[in-house]
Amino acid sequence: VHIQANLEDALVQEALKTGVDLRQYSKQVELELQEVERASIRDYIKESENIASLHNQITACDAILERMEQMLSAFQCDLSSISSEIRTLQEQSVAMNLRLKNRRAVRRQLGQLLDELVVPAAMISTILEAPVTEPEFLEQLQELNGKINSVKEQAFRETVACADVQHVLEKLKIKTGGVLGGGAGEGNGGTESWGGRGYPDIFSPGRFFYQFLLGNERVVAQELREQYVDTMSKIYLSYFKSYTSRLMKIQYEEVAEKDDLMGVEDTAKKDILELCPSLKNRNTVFTLGNRGSVIGAAELEGPIIVPHAAQKSDVRYPFESLFRSQHYALLDNSCREYLFLCDFFMVTGPSAQDLFNAVMGKTLAMFLKHMEAYVCDCYDSIAVFLCIHIVLRFKAIMAKRNIPAVEVENFVLRVAAEFSSRKEQLIFLINNYDMMLGVLMERAVEESKEVEGFQQLLSARTQEFIEEILSPPFGGMIAFVKEAEALLEKGQLERLRGEEARVTQLARGFSSTWKASVESLSQDVMRSFSNFKNGTGIIQGALTQLIQYYHRFHKVLAQPPLRSLPARAELINIHHLMVELKKHKPNF
Repeated sequence: VHIQANLEDALVQEALKTGVDLRQYSKQVELELQEVERASIRDYIKESENIASLHNQITACDAILERMEQMLSAFQCDLSSISSEIRTLQEQSVAMNLRLKNRRAVRRQLGQLLDELVVPAAMISTILEAPVTEPEFLEQLQELNGKINSVKEQAFRETVACADVQHVLEKLKIKTGGVLGGGAGEGNGGTESWGGRGYPDIFSPGRFFYQFLLGNERVVAQELREQYVDTMSKIYLSYFKSYTSRLMKIQYEEVAEKDDLMGVEDTAKKDILELCPSLKNRNTVFTLGNRGSVIGAAELEGPIIVPHAAQKSDVRYPFESLFRSQHYALLDNSCREYLFLCDFFMVTGPSAQDLFNAVMGKTLAMFLKHMEAYVCDCYDSIAVFLCIHIVLRFKAIMAKRNIPAVEVENFVLRVAAEFSSRKEQLIFLINNYDMMLGVLMERAVEESKEVEGFQQLLSARTQEFIEEILSPPFGGMIAFVKEAEALLEKGQLERLRGEEARVTQLARGFSSTWKASVESLSQDVMRSFSNFKNGTGIIQGALTQLIQYYHRFHKVLAQPPLRSLPARAELINIHHLMVELKKHKPNF
């Protein structure tokens, strides 16, 4: 195998090709190898020092590497230990972080609870010693209210700590109620001039005082409200009565009397304030002149007349100017009072109007009495006409201020709501709408929006009343007709097959009672309405509506599910019914 391999060597192949003697060639090669060996030995001997030095360096490096290996092994051991410590620290850190979060959560909740429950000494001293008009008192009162509400909430959760502060809060609440109630009583003693609001200082912080009393001392809150109503009612009445009396002293002496007009009946009535003395000069009784400026924009909302200043200047005014000043003062104070009542006593809608009436009712009654007394002996038609326009413009001003003014329709609805039954309410509304419509028809064209509006109201309430009076005697039939027609529209007539007993009862009941029911209905309507024409119209409408319902009842019974019902034969002929009902139609 080795011989074959050597024969394949390139040098051997070349020697064989050239015909060289192999023995001779091997000796030559051997000699060359010996020469190379000797040369290598000489080189080695020559480089022996370098080789020895290299050996020493390798030995030194090996020692260094051995030490480094030892150091790295030590580092590896230390790192393993540090890694274990880091893992331990991480676990401890996670546990500490969790405990910290829990403590913070508990502290936050407990801190909030403590803030809500603990009553600081500053709060106690402020509420007991500070005047109620100071801002600090209001701040502490708001905080006290929050603590009272918090204690109520926590007591519901059965928090034991509430018992420690309950008695303190209760005493502070009672003390505050007494302070606010007493402060209000002292504060109501006086008002400012007409130019200011005229409310006591106790009310300046707003409605929170009353809100606190309402939530914690309802009896005191009610007493405060009643005391305010009583005091302000007297104040308004006193000031407006005095102001009106002083205003009338600066009226023109030249006013119209009954002798200036034709066809005037004599009257013995006199003004309660003796506002119309006997006068001499009547040249301007029928002359407008510059009197119309009182309803102009500049003068309408101008400053009110100050009587003592006018008396000093010896200035006099026509009645309409005094009327404007008097009623503008009333308007301005009424608007302020209404807004104050809504804000302070937290009332809206009918409750606000009732409270306002309690405060201003006596003053308004005095105004009406004064105006009635003046009009009874007044012959100055221009003044009356201008006063009417002043009232209309003042009503528009109140609407702009978003203050509810007298609205006939809403007033009638409010009065109607006092009746217990809907039937009585409708009778009241129809009678009043009919009367208003009659007055309007006499003084306005039939196409006016006012007439049209009341006609629509009267028609709607009349139709509702007709349904109301038909319901007791014929309500069963009407309800059945509406139900059956609804099923007919939905295509569910088969559901009527279970109504045979009901239909039979309705048909027989109508046949036996309709005459007595119609008679009773007619008498009831005629007793309820003072206008005979209106009453007859309602009766006619009710009978017409009854015929329509009865006709629809016939049509329902003609449907397949009820067509074979024996009760159909007992029904009154509709034409016969119409003839009989015509007998109940009232004649003029």
